[in-house]
Amino acid sequence: MSVLVWGMVGAGVAALVAGVALVLPRFRAASGAAGKLIVLGPVFEAVALAMFAAEHFLAAKGLSAIVPKWLPGPMFWTYFFGVALAAAAISLILWWGVRWSSVGLVLFFWIIVLVVDLPGLPKFPHTRFFWILTARETCFGAGALVLAGSVWGKRVLVRVGRFIVGATMVFYGVEHFFYPRNVPGVPLEKMTPAWIPAPVGIASFVGVVLVVCGVRLLMGTRVKVAAAFAGAVLVLLVVFFYVPIFLTEMHTDLALEGMNYVGDTLLFGATVLLAGWGADQSPS
Repeated sequence: MSVLVWGMVGAGVAALVAGVALVLPRFRAASGAAGKLIVLGPVFEAVALAMFAAEHFLAAKGLSAIVPKWLPGPMFWTYFFGVALAAAAISLILWWGVRWSSVGLVLFFWIIVLVVDLPGLPKFPHTRFFWILTARETCFGAGALVLAGSVWGKRVLVRVGRFIVGATMVFYGVEHFFYPRNVPGVPLEKMTPAWIPAPVGIASFVGVVLVVCGVRLLMGTRVKVAAAFAGAVLVLLVVFFYVPIFLTEMHTDLALEGMNYVGDTLLFGATVLLAGWGADQSPS
């Protein structure tokens, strides 16, 4: 594997170990299975953010090409956002300064939507992947918005964030039924490898979970249970679907792609868990 991929793996593993160790007191204090799963949302978020922060540092030149041409200093902005992602991951792991890191994450993801995704609208209005990617960053920001609204005590932000996450879940869930051979979770271009059994069955199951739980979030009924169940399914999808795919690709040119799919799906799962966050889990 390349230094880049090793760096992302190392950052993710370090964040996971530290996050699990430090979340144990809050995990034990949480009530019910759903409450305990929701508490793990920030940890999984931190793991994915740490991985992508490492990518910003180790692949800065390639990522700088994504920075809009009208914005000067593309390398500066690449490193700046890498630092921002790392800082947010550390904040979530230490559970310190979450009021500000959650707001920062909302701004980070929605700035990407405004300056990277939406400018492509005139060129790709009928391309399904344009809408999938735009919804992805919007959803990631919305999950952070739920957390921010919860810790700041702003219920309107919680409701708005949950609505966006729920709508994205329904959108993605429906995509699974139209394109069941594509990898599940975030329905992107990659096709499910032939060696994975029952790809249509897996996609259909994930699709049903996303639609049913997404509707629950939209309706505001049994939100914690819906978010916990769907988030857990997505995290398990990372462990038993995307990690094995990465392991088969780790010594090929697809290693970085495989690692990105691991981080992307984990971030989606963490976002869904954050959508179930409530004021009772606010940091003191």
